[in-house]
Amino acid sequence: MDYDVLILGGGIIGCAVAYELSKYSLNIALIEKDYDIADDVALVNSSIVYDGVECEDTLMAKLEMMGNEMFEEISRKIDVPFKRCGSLMIAESKDDEDKLQKIYERSVKRGIKNIHLLDSKQVYELEPNLNISVSKALYSENTGIVCPYDLAIAYGEIAFDNGVKFRLEEEVIDIQKITKGFRVITNKNKFTCKMVINTTPGQNYSIDTSEKVYKEKSNLSYFLLEKDYKGNFNNILFTLGGLKRKIFTVPTVQGNMMVAVNTKNVLGYSETLKKASELIGNIDENKINAFYQWPFYKDTIIIDESLVDKGYIKVVGKHYGQVTMTPSIAKMVCETILSNINCVLKKDFIDKRREFYRFRDLSNKERNKIIKMDKRYGNIVCLCQKVTEGEIVDAIRRPLGARTVEGIKRRTGVTLGNCKGAECFSKIATILARETDKKLTDIVKDSKNSKIISGRIKEFYDL
Repeated sequence: MDYDVLILGGGIIGCAVAYELSKYSLNIALIEKDYDIADDVALVNSSIVYDGVECEDTLMAKLEMMGNEMFEEISRKIDVPFKRCGSLMIAESKDDEDKLQKIYERSVKRGIKNIHLLDSKQVYELEPNLNISVSKALYSENTGIVCPYDLAIAYGEIAFDNGVKFRLEEEVIDIQKITKGFRVITNKNKFTCKMVINTTPGQNYSIDTSEKVYKEKSNLSYFLLEKDYKGNFNNILFTLGGLKRKIFTVPTVQGNMMVAVNTKNVLGYSETLKKASELIGNIDENKINAFYQWPFYKDTIIIDESLVDKGYIKVVGKHYGQVTMTPSIAKMVCETILSNINCVLKKDFIDKRREFYRFRDLSNKERNKIIKMDKRYGNIVCLCQKVTEGEIVDAIRRPLGARTVEGIKRRTGVTLGNCKGAECFSKIATILARETDKKLTDIVKDSKNSKIISGRIKEFYDL
């Protein structure tokens, strides 16, 4: 056998499973078709860590509750910023109040603690900047925020340091059952393994018995606001959609705020701005850092173990709470694998991410110290985000280092400032070309078909 376990998909769940399994004496590989891991995560620097209150499906709520409870420990271990902040689910009408009461009673039955029903006066005391007429609200102390791609990359880096082989730019063509285990065929190789974990929703191979179609989907349109926006909120806010729209605001780990509108139809910039203003008041467009659109899935995530006796596990479904559920899903998949393969815990397991520096978060004393170690940390490339050449080089040279401009952006925050890369994009691409020993014309934004320069205008071979 080439491997004990093959993991298909380098998204957040695939990386988390690789991390959990890397604690044991197993030969593991992860196959990802893209240049980088964590490409399934939206490019926004904050994701809600839910607690199961908002979730209609009982199974999804249980996975959210389990994941929520694990976040403190896991974020501390793998060095990913995680912040607990309360959330307010807001009722604006009598119908909303009835919904809220049912949600509260359902949450109590599920055993969710630290939740409270508040009247309008108590809500305005917590959030005086609210622009809507509040009837009641359900307050939860359990919710939190985390940077999703930072979480996925941290999982991947630690798994890499513990021996997991990451086969990037390799696409799985088919999975075939053989006498003992499986043959996994990619566009580059053929591998044999004892067990396969398929974490790529929507991908079906000859071994799969049914095809998954995603139907429970709406559309999320959201703004990322600047840090100095004056109308910031302390808590995560949700409206119940009584006025034919669901709006929520989320503080980010880095200190700015996100405001989002969830609707069935795709909203453009102007429509999103109008609806978002209904919740937080008129938005100064000069304070809008970025505008994003992203699908909002509500499918049930299922850990399909119907073929586990043959050695095949598939994680099926997409859900908006996937980041919250990831620690619990990874733990459950790991336990299933361990019950089917003989292995032991590693004595030399590295349960810590390699050290890195964020120049913008350091004191002047700390900055001077690292500049003495490496002068490139004294060369600021992205002025808006205060990202240095040293950080960019580190992002490229780290385990599973960035190979695209988007990869550097996710790891360091470059181009996320006011100028959107107008001042630094060419510098970043030049550093990437230098560090990866490539021509500038070979550097891509995020995929094979996204070259930032198609070719030189002129080639000078003779003068």
